[in-house]
Amino acid sequence: MMRDHATVWESCLQMIRRNVNMQSFKTWFEPIKAVRLQDNALTIQVPNKFFYEWLEEHYVNLLKTSIRKELGDRGRLEYQILMGGSTNHPITATPARAESYVPGMVEAETIKNPFVIPGIKKMRIDPQLNTSYTFDSFIEGDCNRLARSAGLAIAKKPGGTAFNPLVIYGATGLGKTHLAQAIGNDIVERVPNKLVLYVSSENFTNQVINAIRNNAVGDVINFYQMIDVLIIDDIQFFANKFKMQEIFFNIFNQLHQSGRQIVMTSDRPPKDLEGIEDRLISRFKWGLTADLQAPDLETRIAILETKMSRQGVDLPQNVSEFICYHIQSNIRELEGVLISLIAQSSLNRREIDINLAKEVIQSFVTQINKEITVESIQKLVAEHFKLPVEKLQGETRKRSIVIARQLSMYLAKNMTDKSLKAIGENFGGRDHSTVIYSCKTVQDLMETDPFFKDTVAELERKIKMSLSERG
Repeated sequence: MMRDHATVWESCLQMIRRNVNMQSFKTWFEPIKAVRLQDNALTIQVPNKFFYEWLEEHYVNLLKTSIRKELGDRGRLEYQILMGGSTNHPITATPARAESYVPGMVEAETIKNPFVIPGIKKMRIDPQLNTSYTFDSFIEGDCNRLARSAGLAIAKKPGGTAFNPLVIYGATGLGKTHLAQAIGNDIVERVPNKLVLYVSSENFTNQVINAIRNNAVGDVINFYQMIDVLIIDDIQFFANKFKMQEIFFNIFNQLHQSGRQIVMTSDRPPKDLEGIEDRLISRFKWGLTADLQAPDLETRIAILETKMSRQGVDLPQNVSEFICYHIQSNIRELEGVLISLIAQSSLNRREIDINLAKEVIQSFVTQINKEITVESIQKLVAEHFKLPVEKLQGETRKRSIVIARQLSMYLAKNMTDKSLKAIGENFGGRDHSTVIYSCKTVQDLMETDPFFKDTVAELERKIKMSLSERG
């Protein structure tokens, strides 16, 4: 019985449907059209060269089996590839070996830009990573330990941990992009054959807009489905872009279901994202959500000194402490101070000292603290002991908090002109006798505990350096 190309291909699809999941069938087989059957060769039309390469890489045995079942041992398959999505100028990809019963391979053209319509070999994709963003240059502290540890785990086993997806969130300038790209750089170094890609939400949105305009959405989806580790920066900018969210939803599902790693950054946790579809929010919560907090004083100092060391600049300790006391919430501002400090020193041939630091810092903060106050002492002591300031003013009798409170009173008595009554008022309305007792306790501890004495001396030095510098 004579059979036409459509009938043969429909019979092949019935077998293929039984051997792949429904999503894969819809993605990779429904778009195919059978166009010709001649001399035991079935010609099928595929949307682009990447589509052709994907079929050969992932479904070659299934295609071979289905074709031979329908056409016998001499049956073979040929492709008709649409160039640029046009139906006017198809090309035919013939098998690389004429005697082969399975689809042949053609050499893919070199495309340097990963966002051009695909048709590229895996190793030719540029991951778009900044190689200076590494784990070594990302200083660990209490503010980022969870996120950094999760990132290291992912780098060692991308897609193989419970942290998929990983959502890193925090305020501007705390290192979200640095950490996300550090994961990518580490994977590239550890597993060179993994396809890693970093893309900002802005670039992704522009790709989707161009794809919609050129009727090439399938090409964008096909491209992203081949990525092993996808890093998306600033997902909060997906808000209210619902067509783009639909496309990203499809990409996310395909990557996650196939065990690929997804890393995203945001300025807020997924639960607080507005203008994002619930189905996406729920998927963002599947893995780990880790926040980056503002670094404490010691971590800020370590960050600044590391950056200065890499610039080959020797930074006096009192200068680094002065800068880091005044730049408290934004690592990016620390970098700005660093650049300004080096520039001023180089251009004006001045030594980097506290006076130069004061001049530079005035461009970044509206006011430098010039007065030692009880409040500023409380803040510095609380930061040193990693406590909320409110604990120093509260009623708790936990020993570690009591010691910090007593030490704050001692420093306030010795370093401000406030009366004992006024000092006590700043500590939850305590009376002057409590302040006297606290000062005596601190004195006794200093005489018997050298470590505690060193702690007091260190705090006194920090207070004098950070708070009493005169303009």
